[in-house]
Amino acid sequence: MATTTTDEPTRRDFIYIATGTVAALGAGLAAWPFIDQMNPSSAVLALSSIEIDVSAIQEGQQAVFTWRSKPVFVRRRTQKEIAEAEAVALSDLPDKLARNLNLPEDAPATDKNRIEKPQWLVLIGICTHLGCIPLNNQGDFGGYLCPCHGSQYDTAGRIRRGPAPENLAVPPYAFIGPAKIKIG
Repeated sequence: MATTTTDEPTRRDFIYIATGTVAALGAGLAAWPFIDQMNPSSAVLALSSIEIDVSAIQEGQQAVFTWRSKPVFVRRRTQKEIAEAEAVALSDLPDKLARNLNLPEDAPATDKNRIEKPQWLVLIGICTHLGCIPLNNQGDFGGYLCPCHGSQYDTAGRIRRGPAPENLAVPPYAFIGPAKIKIG
């Protein structure tokens, strides 16, 4: 007696495939609200970038803004501060990396690699030693002084003396107008 096998799908095969497809689609739709609730809220997304008008900051002054719950220093440097920062040799710096989130990680800590426009310095104002907030226009280098352990930064936010292991970080930012900065 010869048995015959057919390779053609039967109606039962179609029903199994259709049922499995509908079940998978239903499971995906049921899981979507749980997955979607893990996305950042609109309040968090709104704080992921900020726009700052810096036109009111006078030469030699600094303003502090908050971005992602961190203080951001925006300093309008004088010509003297710019010249002093540009004159520092890379060999004089304890941290030779720029720590600029706009550049590659291995960019050297020259003054040009720490800023976008020479007169504007934009930094995350958190000491890299213990997370203190440095004081403006303090220390031997005219930049920043961390009051907790005496770390001193120059007018480009680079560590010059003290226990801090790294330069102050430069956040991702860009000028979107002559006096408007977008951070984030």
